[in-house]
Amino acid sequence: MSLKALKHAQRERIFFLDQCLTWRGQANRRDLIERFNISMAQAAVDFRTYLSLTNTPPVYDAAEKAYFSTGDHSALTEAGPEQVFELLDGKATSLGASIPLPTRVMDSTVVAQLYRAKMGERDIQITYTSMTSGLFDPQWISPVQFHFDGEAIYLRAWSYNHEAYRDYLPIRITKQTEMKMRERPAPLPFDTDWNSLVRLWIRPRSNLSDAQARAVRLEYGFKDKTHITIETRKALVFYVVRRWRLNQENSRLELERIEVVDG
Repeated sequence: MSLKALKHAQRERIFFLDQCLTWRGQANRRDLIERFNISMAQAAVDFRTYLSLTNTPPVYDAAEKAYFSTGDHSALTEAGPEQVFELLDGKATSLGASIPLPTRVMDSTVVAQLYRAKMGERDIQITYTSMTSGLFDPQWISPVQFHFDGEAIYLRAWSYNHEAYRDYLPIRITKQTEMKMRERPAPLPFDTDWNSLVRLWIRPRSNLSDAQARAVRLEYGFKDKTHITIETRKALVFYVVRRWRLNQENSRLELERIEVVDG
């Protein structure tokens, strides 16, 4: 049997299953059932079909009732960053860019282990290249959240070295077939910045002429408003500012203020 021989609907399910095992490093029948609203029997058929197609079959863990990919896992299909993010944590919004974005090729072996540590609420030891300090030393982190800025996927994790929540690019984590994991020594501190919502008030740059300001309002969909507002997590303000280029001198927009959203 080959992928081309499958009907379109089953082929899509096999693609999804393959990407789960590639990027999450794990999958079970429930993943298929919830995603495609199929029966348990059909999910079982899809798993058997996948196992007949792959040259690197996953290993079933009876305790966790799931299949886990092995260190030599080879994907049947490819996925873009938005598809990967949807698998990891939610739905990514397409930017509809008309120019190519940077190609950020993450290693699926690394991402799958980070995901497993996150889901299991465990610590994982990584070797990460810091672009700020240049350090390249092993460190323990506790993954808690993936997020996506439109171009790259980031991992938010508790850093035991810094005793703070920090963002990591999985692409800068050195590939290891088996990373060390351990139980968390204690519950993690509350992530205030992640759980705090803020509102960014954005307006045309104050040094623009009236005609330029009107054009900017049309360009960015202000309609009849003098400002537009964006609500986001406090932890993600940096990415919004960078994405909207609010920190650049020649930007058409500027950030007027940030206010806390009452929750």
